[in-house]
Parts: sequence; structure tokens; C-alpha cells
Amino acid sequence: MARVRVRQHVNPLSKQYQMPVSAPDWNQVYAQTTKPLHLDIGCGRGEFLLQMATQQPDWNFLGLEIREPLVKQANTKVMDLGLSNLLFLFCNANSSIDSLLSSWHHGALQRVTIQFPDPWFKKRQAKRRIVQPTLVDTLGAYLTSGAEVFVQSDVEEVAVEMRSRFDAHRAFYRQETAWLPTNPLPVPTEREISTLARGEPVYRMLFFRRDDV
Repeated sequence: MARVRVRQHVNPLSKQYQMPVSAPDWNQVYAQTTKPLHLDIGCGRGEFLLQMATQQPDWNFLGLEIREPLVKQANTKVMDLGLSNLLFLFCNANSSIDSLLSSWHHGALQRVTIQFPDPWFKKRQAKRRIVQPTLVDTLGAYLTSGAEVFVQSDVEEVAVEMRSRFDAHRAFYRQETAWLPTNPLPVPTEREISTLARGEPVYRMLFFRRDDV
């Protein structure tokens, strides 16, 4: 399948991305909705989740992406592979995450990944970054006790900001104070592979959902 060429940057604050998407009937999407759910925010072309869903059939996977052509192409791959534990949705995660997660059964969300989000380097554009306090607050409300949030970036400023926002929330803690030297997940993203191949650093952090909040 030929790769779809899309705009590299999409402004999530544009009016067209503010309306929350309606949650699908999860029972029509997944073969078993009782499996633990892994949410990947900003999933891009979906290669990471396609591999994860193949390797971990005992999990359900949901990818959120704001660039619609990438979502359409990724879902075509899901159908081609015959996967019944993976769906990609076109949406602005910050606008839609609450409406999507509220329709899952309690305790389903057990893992979240946010990997190499758009850095939006200009100071006036920083409010467009995906990890905003409201997103962290929503994840804290829906993640089950002991669940994981894995974040990584090749831009230190963005990684520090993500780390600071999870550190500031009472629902999350981390066991490591330094950046993680390796990825704790079995599948690296395309961006991670290319960054490491150039000899450049990747800044990683793993958070856990407290069970006393």
C-alpha cells in the first residue's frame, strides 16, 4: 500500500477539531471488550499499534490521531490483517478523550502511550501540545490502579514538560528519577528507531496510576 502524504502539522485548536467524536459501539469493534485497553495518543501511521496488537492478542488497542488520512490508511491495514483487537479513530484527543473513555467499562484502561508528539517549538504555539493539564487529569480519572503511562520524545523541552505535568498530578508517580535508558515496551516506534539510528537521544519516562487516589 502506498503511503498517504498528509500535512505534517495540524492545529488542534482550530474550530473544526473542537467537537468531541461520538464513541462507537465497542462491542461491534472488538471481539472481547473485557480485555485490558491500551490507548495510544497521537498514533500517526499506526505501525506501533499494528505490531503491538499482533504481538499481544490478549489486549485491546485504540489509537487516536488528528490527521484523518493516516487513520483511514491504518484501519485498512487492520482489516487486511484481520485484527479484532485494534481500532484507529480520527479525532482531537484533548476534545474527545473523555467522551471515548466514559463509554468503556470501569477498569478497562490499563496502559497509555504518548510518543514523539508534535513539539510546536514556537512559544506562542506551546498551547497546541498534546499533553495539557486537562488531558493528564482525564487520564488520572479513567486509568485503573497500577496502570501505566509511557511518554517519550526526542525533544528534551517537550519531554520535560510532559514529565512535569504528570509529576504535578496527584494520581501519578514514577519509580525512576532519571530518563529511562531503554523502552519498556516490546515495539519501538518508527521515530524512535530513526532517532537512535542517528545517534540522538530519546527522553523516556514511565508513570504509574496510584491506587490510593
